[in-house]
Amino acid sequence: MSTLADRSTERIEISDLHHLADIAADVEADLYARHPASSGRYAGRLLCRVLCQGAELHYVDHTNGVKDFDVWSFYTERAEGPFPARWRGTADFGRSKFGRFPGDPPRHQGRRVDLMGRSLHVPLTADPADVIRNYLSAARTESASALAAKAAVLIVPSDRAGEIIWPDPRRPHPAPEHHATCGKVALRDFNSWDRARRRLDIPSRPTSGDLKLAP
Repeated sequence: MSTLADRSTERIEISDLHHLADIAADVEADLYARHPASSGRYAGRLLCRVLCQGAELHYVDHTNGVKDFDVWSFYTERAEGPFPARWRGTADFGRSKFGRFPGDPPRHQGRRVDLMGRSLHVPLTADPADVIRNYLSAARTESASALAAKAAVLIVPSDRAGEIIWPDPRRPHPAPEHHATCGKVALRDFNSWDRARRRLDIPSRPTSGDLKLAP
């Protein structure tokens, strides 16, 4: 269990997002080399990488603090089967202004980077922001529900690094009960999410005017 004192309050810059993208790419390359017949089938299928959870919320509201970095990679699903959903990777951000979490193993010189992946039934030409917004809005899985309770920002494609894609700035966010499958997670994080919503000037409930503008 982390405390606020264990979290870094340093701001996350675009250069930090690029560094996270490089870390994820290195871990991914090693994964593909070790498992060419399973994960390796997803070489060339990357749609986007997204910073999620608490670190991304800190990117939005500058108050949540950074305990670690959660990077999710999303791929275009192959007909032969999905990307291994149980895979988890761990890396070291390295020495930086963010310091390190005191509860992490001594081998970590900086903040821990946790890496996860999912494959989705979308073409490689799909817009990454639209794909992830649809994934989070639908919240059909426990993972999607948990991610939707906080925030998400693109880190890959690199030319769109820093683009906040959740909460969706284009439309009102669903009421918190939409994420009921999160249970305590959604309730615990709603106040932090609401700070992010207000920072992006997103209304908590749709108005008639909003409904007319929604695609």
